[in-house]
Amino acid sequence: MTAPGPLNLITDVPGLSVGNARDAALKSGVTVLLGDAPMVAGVHVMGGAPGTRETDLLAPDKMVQAVDALVLSGGSAFGLAAAQAVMDALAEAGRGFAVGPARIPIVPGAILFDLLNGGDKAWRENPYPALGRAALANCGTRFSLGSEGAGTGATVAGLKGGLGSASLRLDSGITVGALVAVNAVGSVTAGPGGHFWAAPFEIEGEFGDIGPAQMPPALIPAPIKRLGEATTIAIVATDARLDKPQATRLATAAHDGLARAIVPAHTPHDGDLVFAASTGQRPLPDGGALELGHAAALTLSRAVARAIYHARPEPGDLLPCWQTLYSAG
Repeated sequence: MTAPGPLNLITDVPGLSVGNARDAALKSGVTVLLGDAPMVAGVHVMGGAPGTRETDLLAPDKMVQAVDALVLSGGSAFGLAAAQAVMDALAEAGRGFAVGPARIPIVPGAILFDLLNGGDKAWRENPYPALGRAALANCGTRFSLGSEGAGTGATVAGLKGGLGSASLRLDSGITVGALVAVNAVGSVTAGPGGHFWAAPFEIEGEFGDIGPAQMPPALIPAPIKRLGEATTIAIVATDARLDKPQATRLATAAHDGLARAIVPAHTPHDGDLVFAASTGQRPLPDGGALELGHAAALTLSRAVARAIYHARPEPGDLLPCWQTLYSAG
């Protein structure tokens, strides 16, 4: 393993773009990962309270072999409507799985709970379809982190959460990237200095370079969210050529990255979920699946820390952001 790609974003994986849309008053948003071409995908859920769309068809034994886009959204179950809007827009563009003359875009999605974060949730019309279309329209290789997209209204124990991304270029030339909206019950930092649990995996000072925590984790971080109020949702992607079982295994391995960066992770209150996507542009070397899974976990840990590191303060916040508390040292 060498270094991050040039952007240190999931879009260092060739053939991918990402778009964000946010509503500051709502304190919520949507993030879309779009493939230039359909992507082989898998998913693995380890949290106790997931909210998903079209994840069953990602199982290795199901017929559909590729997806057009993946959607991460705030809004709890209301946010699932964002994926429908992305599907509709892709259909208008002529994309989708062909069934005779019909084309059906395949757009799995996952949501996080951000309904009690101080934003204005008194809408008359569900805002997430419009946010989904806007996020798709914003897709590109460069995008912002922190209080953006699906991470706009996210929180963790004691801090604002956010949207994070990172990448890693392997010696084989394969690229691995991660994209995550961090809204966990657990904590991403330990001790009074804001040290990240993911610090041992940091590269080139990408989230402050303040080193690892010097104290053990609390048994239960405070404050605890209620059942259903959390969830960290993520995507790991690669240009390695994978089939659906291999993509599912990659998503499973990447969960190690959540457990290394969030304490505790995978709780009954969280709906922790990882999608995996493959653009299939490079052959996977013999034995390469082991290195690929390890790289995905490391990259996802870094993306988690970057999400919180880049969160910014905004009017009406119920929690402080990392930069406010710790950036001055």
